[in-house]
Amino acid sequence: MDFILEQIRLGGDRNLGYLVGDRAARVAAAVDPAFSPAILLERAEAQGLRIEWILNTHGHGDHTNGNAELKRRTGAKIAAHGTAPAKPDLALADGDEVAVGSVRIRALHVPGHTGDHLLFFLPAEKVAITGDLLFVGKVGGTSTDEEARAEYASLTRVLRDLPPETTVWPGHDYGCRPSSTLALEALMNPFLRVPDLAAFLALKRDWARFKQANGLK
Repeated sequence: MDFILEQIRLGGDRNLGYLVGDRAARVAAAVDPAFSPAILLERAEAQGLRIEWILNTHGHGDHTNGNAELKRRTGAKIAAHGTAPAKPDLALADGDEVAVGSVRIRALHVPGHTGDHLLFFLPAEKVAITGDLLFVGKVGGTSTDEEARAEYASLTRVLRDLPPETTVWPGHDYGCRPSSTLALEALMNPFLRVPDLAAFLALKRDWARFKQANGLK
C-alpha cells in the first residue's frame, strides 16, 4: 500500500475536502466534495486514482453540494450516516468501516453540530477527518444547549478513545493552520480545555466576547 491523504481547498466558506487513497490499488475516496467536486476529480486523475467512494461527514449542503456531480462523473457510491438527508448508497452506523484498497476508514458517530455527523478515523495512519465537529482552535456551531451537550459528549469520546498523536483534518480552514493533532487541540483549543459540561456551555454562549477579548478570528 502507498497511502495518500490530500487536503484540498474547495471554496465556499473556506471548505476543505479530502482525497484518501491507496496508490498501489489506484483507488480513492473523496470526503465532502463541497462546491468544487471537479477539483477532487482532477487531483485523483492526476495521481492515477479512481474515486470509488464519496464520504460525507454530515448532511449540510456546503459539504454535500458536489455529491451528485462527482457520483455522475465517477460512478462512486455515497456513504454517510443512515439519517443523512443525502440518502446514501451505504448507510454508516457507529463503528462501520469502508475499505479503500488497503486503507480502512472507520466511521464514528459524533452528533452535536448535526445529528448525522460522522468522524472518519483511519486507525493504522492515526488520521481523523473531523468535518464540523472539531476545527483548529474551535468546534462546530450548535443552536441549542441540547445540541451543545451532544457535541460535548462527542468531543469527550474522541479525546478519550483516539490516540493523542492522531492528526486532525477539519472541514473548514477556520484556525491558525489547516490541520492539527488531538494533543495540540487538547492543549490549546478553548473548548477542549474547559473542566466540565457547564463550562463548555458557558463558553458556547460567551464565544463572541471570548474571541474578541483574546484576539481570535
